[in-house]
Formats: sequence, C-alpha cells, structure tokens
Amino acid sequence: MSDGWWSVGEALDRIERLDPELCAFIEVWPARAMARAGSVDRRLPLAGLPFAVKGPAGTRSYAARRLVAAGAVPVGSTAVPGPGTYWQTWGRGAHGRTVNPHRADRTPGGSSAGSAVAVAAGMVPLATGSDGAGSVRIPAAWCGVFGLKTTRGLLPSPDRTGLATAGVLTRRARDARLYLRCVLDGYVEAPRARTPVRATYSPDLGFARTDPAVEAVVRAAVDRLVAAGVVRLDGAPDSSLSLLDPRETWLAVRGGEPPRTSGAEAGSGADVRQENDRRLDAYFARTPLLLSPVTPNRPHGHEGPGPDVYSTALTWAFNLSGHPAASLPAGFTPDGCPVGLQLVAERGADVSLLEIARVAEEALPIVRP
Repeated sequence: MSDGWWSVGEALDRIERLDPELCAFIEVWPARAMARAGSVDRRLPLAGLPFAVKGPAGTRSYAARRLVAAGAVPVGSTAVPGPGTYWQTWGRGAHGRTVNPHRADRTPGGSSAGSAVAVAAGMVPLATGSDGAGSVRIPAAWCGVFGLKTTRGLLPSPDRTGLATAGVLTRRARDARLYLRCVLDGYVEAPRARTPVRATYSPDLGFARTDPAVEAVVRAAVDRLVAAGVVRLDGAPDSSLSLLDPRETWLAVRGGEPPRTSGAEAGSGADVRQENDRRLDAYFARTPLLLSPVTPNRPHGHEGPGPDVYSTALTWAFNLSGHPAASLPAGFTPDGCPVGLQLVAERGADVSLLEIARVAEEALPIVRP
C-alpha cells in the first residue's frame, strides 16, 4: 500500500487503542485474524493485508471473499446505522456511536460509516463498503479518505433494486487499484491518464443547494487540477450538465414503486430517471469526466442535518444511472470539516476513473488542520 503495508498485528493494536473513542467496529476478530495471517500463502498478491468489512454480514460479500482469496485478512466488521440511529449517528459500534475522526461532534456519514473511520484513523488500510445513495462516497468525503462506487453490474450485489453497488475505502486512490485488481475478473491495467482530461465542473448538478463553504473548497481543488494540467474544463456552449432532482425517483425505486413521471420538469413527459440517463449519455459521449462536490453540505452533528437537508443530493443520481463515481479528498472548510471532490465517468470506466483519480490526488496535497 502507498502509506506502508502494515501487519495484521499492527492493525489490531491500533484498533484496540483507537476504537473505544471512535467506535468504528461492531466486532473485532483478533484470534481468527492472527491465525489466518500466520497461515496465508505469501505468494498471493494481498498476502497478510489487514482489511475491514462493512457491517455484520460483510465477510459474506463477493468483494470480501475475493480479497480473502487474494490473501488479505479480515480483522473485523465495521459500524453501520443501527435501529433508531437514522440521522443521529450514521454508525453504532461496539463502544457507542461512531464519530468523525476529524471532529468528534460531527457524523462520519453513512452508511459505510465505520469503514471510513477505520481507514481515516489508520486502523486498517482498506475497508469494503456498499453504495446505494452515496454510502461510500459521503463517509469518504466527510472522513477525508478515498472512496469508490463501482458501475452497476460490474460486481455482484444482493440489492434487488439495482441501486446499491460494491465499493471500497482507502487512504489513497492508488490503493483502491489493489481492490479492483483482485475483485474484478478480467481486470486490465489502465494506461496512465492522458492529461489534461476534458471535464466539466458543476457545483450543484443543476438543482442542489450547495453550502458556499463546501463549494469554495471544491472549486479551489478543481482550479488546482486545472493549473497542474490534470483537467481541462470544457467551455463549449453544449458542455454543461443540468440534471433533474432525482430525490422522488430514488425513493420510489427504493420502495419498489413504479417510476414516477415529471412531464413539466423533463419537458417531454419522460420519467426523471430516463431523462437524466439521456442527459448523462449525451454528456459522456462528448466529455469523459464530470466533477462536482460529493455533498452539498458539510458533516452535520449527531443530532441530524436539519429539515430538508439531503446529504445525498449530489450522489444518488449516479446510483440511479449506474455510473462509477469516486470521492477524492479536496480539503477542509474553515471550521475543520473534510470536503470531497466527486469524479464521475462513463459506465464501465472504473479502471480509467481510478487512474484519473490517482493522477488528480498527486496534484491535490491536502494540508490537514
């Protein structure tokens, strides 16, 4: 791993020392992990790499099983929202509510809350996640780590609605490539990204109300990418992207209801999902990368975000559309809250998206407060 491949024993020591305060883990498996670490085939690509799995059923996920087959060692399961904690904590570990490692008075996001905290605090170098509305990207953004939501259908998912896809959280984008190499059949390494990559930046995707402090951090990160020659913002008249607010459609799909229509908004009587798919298809036919904030708001307190605040406003459109999307650390607001830059690419372009993110992070050294 880029920050040093620490041992299972070191990971367990860090968890024992840090987790009583951060509450990232539901369960830790020291005896089982040490036994597996001592018997793993050292010829395997991830031999002895400690990792965490999301939630109590995490070891049964397709990605976790592939990581284990590659020699990685699961050390514990991470916290997810529990009963009665929908807005309050976004994670409840064995010791209590999961807290943001940068600001304990703020939520780490969810639902891959514990996975993000475990990675951000250096307890493990990699953790699995799943993303049905932003559940990897939001905690990655709010904990200052990298998070990837894969293309719908790229990896098996138990979610019958098709909204939730497998994802991963790591300290750096380049570390996520190890995950994809081991879980994706037929993985082919992407060549180094040819820069500058043509992109468009949208602070709101055409409908969200983005906090000016969040927008300022993300815009500054985009400007640094432009100055470093990593991206070139497309200024053509037809290059902008404006989507319809997918909130009601996402809720309908999650609830198993028929797709809702919005003729007045779509202008053609088309379903919001279909219209957004049409706009995204047209966009990615001409531009390979879309940039936006991950969330319109900064991490909220454990009491909740307040009325009519949707942290998912800028993420769940891509769960409906199925595009791969990543959260890259962009910096901090003046009050010390991490902010994420969202990178979205064409369906199936996960490997290329990771390569672009890897190049981008080299131009975005983050000074932590």
